[in-house]
Amino acid sequence: MEKFLFHSSAIFMGLWSGSSYAENHYNLPPPATIVAREIYDLHTLILLVCVVIFVVVFGVMFYSLYKHRKSLGHQAVQFHEHRTLEIVWSIIPFLILAGMAYPATKVILGMKDTSASDISIKITGHQWKWEYEYMGEGVRFISSLATPQSQIDNQMAKDEHYLLETDRPLVVPTGKKVRLLVTADDVIHSWWVPEFGVKQDAIPGFIKEAWIRVDKPGIYRGQCAELCGVGHGFMPIVVQALPPENYAVWLKAQKATIAAAAAEAGKTYTMEDLKERGEKIFATNCALCHQATGQGLAGAFPPLIDGAAFAAPEQLTAPLAERGFWKDGKIVLGTKEHHLDIVMHGISGSAMQAFDKQLSDLDIAAVVTYERNSWGNHTGDVIQPLAVKALRK
Repeated sequence: MEKFLFHSSAIFMGLWSGSSYAENHYNLPPPATIVAREIYDLHTLILLVCVVIFVVVFGVMFYSLYKHRKSLGHQAVQFHEHRTLEIVWSIIPFLILAGMAYPATKVILGMKDTSASDISIKITGHQWKWEYEYMGEGVRFISSLATPQSQIDNQMAKDEHYLLETDRPLVVPTGKKVRLLVTADDVIHSWWVPEFGVKQDAIPGFIKEAWIRVDKPGIYRGQCAELCGVGHGFMPIVVQALPPENYAVWLKAQKATIAAAAAEAGKTYTMEDLKERGEKIFATNCALCHQATGQGLAGAFPPLIDGAAFAAPEQLTAPLAERGFWKDGKIVLGTKEHHLDIVMHGISGSAMQAFDKQLSDLDIAAVVTYERNSWGNHTGDVIQPLAVKALRK
């Protein structure tokens, strides 16, 4: 039945015009998982039912109007009720709806059945990036927008995957049932990959489940589908499906990289090394709010340049004012301990999120060092990873 519906829909769309479909994408995207395939088949089945109803109802109506028109001498007949007809036209729609409800319910229940999964991945939405944690494997990383700022600012041509490219994709094995545990750290997000047939809201304080089993290796793209703030449009999803043997190699490499990073965190770094790394971390995690120049956005996101004006005291929200963002009419960097505290723990009640669980000790040390020694800031402070590690305790 599924194959029939799938091939029928393919023939129907081919008759509609293959080139037109390719350009305009009137139908659902080609399914890449069994869930997406069942949704596609259900969509096609319901569409065909609606077409049949349309043809039958309007066919009878137009035939009656044509054959019983006044010009042929037909006279309108007045009648008050026809109980048999009323019963028939009540029962038929009920049977149609019941017939449509059965396959729809079956698909919905199948979408929620996460039992007997091979892999579990926790997905956490942040403003505005995704965090992926491979449960039981010790692998966790942040996936952020990789589109260059120059494209966003219209300084260069936009490429094919504008706003749909990340620095680190979610990697899954093909042919394996992957259980997705979806939640959020701040506001409501929504993890949506059309080709997978998955659109699961990420709600703070709740864990929602979904699952995928990708048919073929490849790159699949999606986006956050819930308005989640000023960076909502900059929160793409990229999933790379690999054959199981290649996935095993990738997973092993990730564990080795994590072990190497843990070893690097114990080293002492120069300011130049930290600034070079910190610039990349800042561009990925901070530039959207504070701007690449550190100027911030007036009245919304404070600048990181010592002496730059932000807003009048009465315009500041309480969390910003209480955490020392206002002093003598200017934004100041304050002590490095205060700076680290803000980056690591965020500011409750504001858009400044906590990065202690998102970034490594080395990354936090690098970005704080970069911020304190860039754009005209000359504190001379060099933050080492061990100092960050000590604050985690």
